[in-house]
Amino acid sequence: MHEELIAQAQAWLTEDPDPDTRTELAGLIDARDHTELAARFSGTLQFGTAGLRGELGAGPMRMNRSVVIRAAAGLAAYLKKQGHDNGLVVIGYDARHKSHDFAQDTAAVMTGAGLRAAVLPRPLPTPVLAFAIRHLGAVAGVEVTASHNPPRDNGYKVYLGDGSQIVPPADVDIAAEIAAVPSLTTVRRPTDGWDTLDDSVLDAYLARTDAVLSEGSPRTARTVYTAMHGVGKDVLLAAFARAGFPEPVLVAEQAEPDPEFPTVAFPNPEEPGAMDLAFATARAAGTAPDLIIANDPDADRCAVAVQDGRQGTPGTDWRMLRGDEVGALLAAHLVRRGATGTFAESIVSSSLLGRIAEKAGLPHVETLTGFKWIARAEGLRFGYEEALGYCVDPDGVRDKDGITAALLITELASQLKEEGRTLLDLLDDLAVEHRLHATDQLSVRVEDLSLIAAAMRRLREQPPTELAGLQITRTDDLTKGTAELPPTDGLRYTLDGARVIVRPSGTEPKLKCYLEVVIPVGSHKDLPQARAKATALLQSIKRDLSTAAGI
Repeated sequence: MHEELIAQAQAWLTEDPDPDTRTELAGLIDARDHTELAARFSGTLQFGTAGLRGELGAGPMRMNRSVVIRAAAGLAAYLKKQGHDNGLVVIGYDARHKSHDFAQDTAAVMTGAGLRAAVLPRPLPTPVLAFAIRHLGAVAGVEVTASHNPPRDNGYKVYLGDGSQIVPPADVDIAAEIAAVPSLTTVRRPTDGWDTLDDSVLDAYLARTDAVLSEGSPRTARTVYTAMHGVGKDVLLAAFARAGFPEPVLVAEQAEPDPEFPTVAFPNPEEPGAMDLAFATARAAGTAPDLIIANDPDADRCAVAVQDGRQGTPGTDWRMLRGDEVGALLAAHLVRRGATGTFAESIVSSSLLGRIAEKAGLPHVETLTGFKWIARAEGLRFGYEEALGYCVDPDGVRDKDGITAALLITELASQLKEEGRTLLDLLDDLAVEHRLHATDQLSVRVEDLSLIAAAMRRLREQPPTELAGLQITRTDDLTKGTAELPPTDGLRYTLDGARVIVRPSGTEPKLKCYLEVVIPVGSHKDLPQARAKATALLQSIKRDLSTAAGI
């Protein structure tokens, strides 16, 4: 068994084009580190609707140049079978370790396969790549990014010519083509022949951001901004300057790209502690800012924080708005501006969006989790998911876009500021108008993925009948699909005045549980009591759900 593993590793080593991973793998072979070799050669990274994502390192279970070259060859073969023999593939990349190398390898493989390839000029936000696909008439796009994953990870996200991410059956077909690549020696990789784009695509994207804002709208809100060590800073600053907003105060420690993400445990604004430096910068700012904006490292997500005197000492405490709160605020703003079209969200997002759309007489749809599904909603005008992703200009970027979302929420804050109001005041109004929709999440990160499978199995075999004293009136096993949704690994519980969805994360080793309670509110004076009741219910649901799942 061990000799077979060593032979596998040596065969991989002979094809590996990267001196870094060759040295790493040779060291493991020389040390006969069977445990580590088994972890790297126990299978292959699976290509799915999220593309590829994993830890950097040597071997088929890690992200490396060999894996990327195979993935690119499979994608090229798929595109040619779809009749795109001379089609253009646009390639973008972030500032993580190896991202530039993976982008160059992809361009080489596409060129060698007879396709045309164009690489963005430098590390840029993912939404610029999503925009470029449609702007340039490409047949596909690739973004090399691991988004908000830990520093040791990287990933490979694939878009087709409509500018949205792949969905089944394209992922299965591409995976089959990847598996059919017999050897790296069969993949042609010329050393040139592809284009490196200039700034004209970025300029076109920035010009498109003008469409997000209303002509003549107030532009007075002051912001603190963090790029979370990612690639968003220059593009966001340029977009804000074009719009005429005050220049954001930067969180200096996190402003420049750094693949080590040294100031955060995880470069995700949702993670505990990730926004601490932004809060400190806001408190120290000479002129009190109206809100804090944060992008994740590839700037397709947008986080928003506001001063909330209700949390403690007035004027000093900042808190993150939940993704559902920002989604509701943006939706209400668009309705007030007279937007028409479909409002779409993932099934794990708050049902408040549906109530806002219904009152405005607008279509509303729920999709599976991920913008690959939201972007395909017919007649889409606005889409969001609770994980800080917002699509506010689907004709420009048919994906989540942390730059344009930041512009729109800052316009709303400016408008409210002119009225002597805040984002929190608007949230209060929405709660009174539509009932209080309070959401929370139970998220469990694991080292052993089998724990997630075990929790899902336990919930299916021993389903809870109540949570927090609320009777479960309906259970949907989403693996069977519904009339509106294709099958996915998840469970949905409907309770009296509450809803719970449990699913494994598609991009991280996490079990994620999404909770929502809906509390009637008679007037603004009833809000404190309603919020206290909602908080207690959510905490109780969390405890009972954790027990039921054994996590």
